[in-house]
Amino acid sequence: MTAKVIDGKAFAANVRAQVAEHVARLREENGLQPGLAVVLVGEDPASKVYVKNKHASTVEVGMASFEHRLDASTGEAELLALIDQLNADPKVHGILVQLPLPGHLNSELVINRIAPAKDVDGFHISNVGLLGTGQKSMVPCTPLGCLMMLRDHHGKLAGLNAVVVGRSNIVGKPMAQLLLGDSCTVTIAHSRTKDLAAVCRGADILVAAVGRPEMITGEMVRPGATVIDVGINRIERDGKAKLVGDVHFESAAAVAGAITPVPGGVGPMTIACLLANTLTACCRANGLAEPEGLTA
Repeated sequence: MTAKVIDGKAFAANVRAQVAEHVARLREENGLQPGLAVVLVGEDPASKVYVKNKHASTVEVGMASFEHRLDASTGEAELLALIDQLNADPKVHGILVQLPLPGHLNSELVINRIAPAKDVDGFHISNVGLLGTGQKSMVPCTPLGCLMMLRDHHGKLAGLNAVVVGRSNIVGKPMAQLLLGDSCTVTIAHSRTKDLAAVCRGADILVAAVGRPEMITGEMVRPGATVIDVGINRIERDGKAKLVGDVHFESAAAVAGAITPVPGGVGPMTIACLLANTLTACCRANGLAEPEGLTA
């Protein structure tokens, strides 16, 4: 293997430490404590784990954590009323509704009920539009984490060719917008792109977010390129369950200049950036300078 492995776990720990320092300073100098409200509807096992981890991380950096656990049968009106209550609460600076929601609830309606300034997931249609037009917005956590790691590795990204494989609203599209914002030349590719391998080989930065296990192989990577693997796929190999990314790590690492592993790459950055977004939302709400290096 020739590629440098980008340690997302260590990078995320550093981001959380920076957030904690800012939070302590906010409390000491301004009497403010950033607050994050997380809403969980139902008993989805994976969602319960995510919410538990978010609560622990929020408390760890000195923020206020507000958990709202609702029964799976909760009606739309009740959920929207709770969001309205959180929108109006000055102690709550960030609101996150854990997805997926039970089938009888309209996710788009629910997400767009969150006040855009408190939408720390960056999914509200207003934030999508602001990001797409290069204006100040709340940015989705996973793409923000990818951008932080790329900036750290490369310094300046201006002029680099970037290929994003995947066109989801959660990762692919916002990732492309962030890279454009840093003056990359950006191509959005996907599973139906003609000669995908050739497109990928043109990339200085290759971001894989397509949701297919090990779809990107070493022969698709330009020598020396930086590969960011957003995928998290559970597969069975040799009779054992295993987590793999959208990139075939061994073959890609033999060609790339730098690469994120799975697990331990992009994943830890998502919660770290959720905390960073909550801090940013608190600063903006109170007319204070945004934390340097923790926003897009």
